[in-house]
Amino acid sequence: MPVAAIADYDDNNIFARILRGEIPNKTVYEDQWALAFHDINPQAPVHVLVIPKGRYVSWADFSKQASTEEVAGFVRAVGTVGEMLGLEAPGYRLLANAGLDAHQEVPHLHVHIFGGRKLGPMLVRRTEG
Repeated sequence: MPVAAIADYDDNNIFARILRGEIPNKTVYEDQWALAFHDINPQAPVHVLVIPKGRYVSWADFSKQASTEEVAGFVRAVGTVGEMLGLEAPGYRLLANAGLDAHQEVPHLHVHIFGGRKLGPMLVRRTEG
């Protein structure tokens, strides 16, 4: 699914629908700024998504449009969730895809939290040749 331009937030994307309570989720954490829930197609033993409650497509959109309180609240929520899940000591990975080349599938800013095992290198290294 193509990601909309910053001004083109899709109010019917799956995360917007989850925020409105139209689609159930397995909530891990919620506060006034963010919602965290288990991914329906986990890529690691622990795979949780953290989304801001505002209508933001990407980090660029969020950093330009969100209030200082929203930014701080969202960043704190991501850290809180990692700690709540017991991932702080063994380690975990945060991933936020932005745009088509990064394979962002839902046009709502979100951070993936991966953990529960050694995750290996972040990207497959390709040799030139």
